[in-house]
Amino acid sequence: MTDLYDKIIEAQKYLSEEFKDKPETGVILGTGLGGLVDRMEVIQSIPYRKIPHFPVSTVKSHKGALILGRLSGKCILVMSGRFHYYEGYSSQEITFPVRVMKALGIKQMIISNASGGINPNYTNGQIVLLKDHINLIPDHPLRGKNDDRLGVRFPDMKEAYDLGLRKVALSSAEEMNYSLEEGVYVGFQGPTLETPAEYVYLHNIGGDMVGMSTVPEVIVAKHCEMPVLVLSLVSNVCYPPERIKETSLEDVIKVVGDASPKFCDLVEKIIGRI
Repeated sequence: MTDLYDKIIEAQKYLSEEFKDKPETGVILGTGLGGLVDRMEVIQSIPYRKIPHFPVSTVKSHKGALILGRLSGKCILVMSGRFHYYEGYSSQEITFPVRVMKALGIKQMIISNASGGINPNYTNGQIVLLKDHINLIPDHPLRGKNDDRLGVRFPDMKEAYDLGLRKVALSSAEEMNYSLEEGVYVGFQGPTLETPAEYVYLHNIGGDMVGMSTVPEVIVAKHCEMPVLVLSLVSNVCYPPERIKETSLEDVIKVVGDASPKFCDLVEKIIGRI
């Protein structure tokens, strides 16, 4: 059975031979945030199914392609579509692309997601900068024997969300006259949305947002010493309980789509400054 390191190198070699340019920043696009690709000068688009050992996205709103291109004068590599624990993948499989990006020489990552707002001050369509997380996803991406070639056995998580990148994001938002708040994200396994009692619990333990992704990718980025920035777009307000409304995927995509131009403006400005 091929071990993880060998799979990473096989995927990295395939992509290195395919790519006509060398990206410096990796971007993972969350639900409904594919509009960033429309702003890029696309160089290449490679479907996940063609990349050795890559999972395939099963979520309809996720395109499922690795896109190489230029934005704000920088070469970036974009995951248009991500993987989730609820799709049946292990956390190690979910985070495989992060490992491959590191092997490709990518210096930093920007991750986005759509989330439920459990901070009573948040509103639909608001962009929040993550400063920390609470991991309630039952499968840890570093579980099992550690490969020292990939990172240390016990990575410290004091600053999982890179302070330098956060400062760039905050100053970029300020230049846009956008009030960017920082918050704590709770990773939940899904695919069901949380119950009212769960929203109250997640708020009480210190969460500002809840979602079904991101945390495994951040853990692995930290494990392989790749600075990461995460922007979360509040797609549905979930606290206090009387504000909760029944929510569908279509509802989430609508809210995210309406806020996408502002989100893309911010990401574009950040990329130009890192």
